[in-house]
Amino acid sequence: MSEEILARTRETGTAREPVLEDVFKASYRRLVVQLYGVVGDLVEAEDVVQEAFVRAAASGRRFLAVENPEAWLRRTAINLHRNRWRKLRNFSRIKHRLENPTDPPELEEHVVVIEALRALPEAQRQAMALYYLADLPVEDIATTLGCAVGTVKSRLGRGRDAMALALGPAEGSSDA
Repeated sequence: MSEEILARTRETGTAREPVLEDVFKASYRRLVVQLYGVVGDLVEAEDVVQEAFVRAAASGRRFLAVENPEAWLRRTAINLHRNRWRKLRNFSRIKHRLENPTDPPELEEHVVVIEALRALPEAQRQAMALYYLADLPVEDIATTLGCAVGTVKSRLGRGRDAMALALGPAEGSSDA
């Protein structure tokens, strides 16, 4: 697992503690890209990450005491997305958002991959995004999504199979 940047710290009396502004500067952009992979919509990803930071600010010192602020924010943002999704189950109300997504500039050259990710069922897309975009191990994905490790492995396997079908054989491969 690649190590996440948690937060710089500031001296406050005798203790060193993370400051929300530092966590924001270190994590915001990465969280938006990760959540974009999970939700498939840049505006929604930005909204849930911003809302996660609002909740972190509202929780005050409790947030600053967590062991891994970025993981807390990621989980909060994913839960916010799940809650929103439950409220918007009527597909026709959100169809226009899925048909015309706005891609972040960093992902322009990966449009085919993003389109294939969008075509996956939500559970597979979440597992794939957290594994490949957030570089989380299977155990952490299971914790984040609130499911069993075997379930994550199954979703990753099915997601890889679906992505392979959608993307076709790699250039230069002997599969023709």
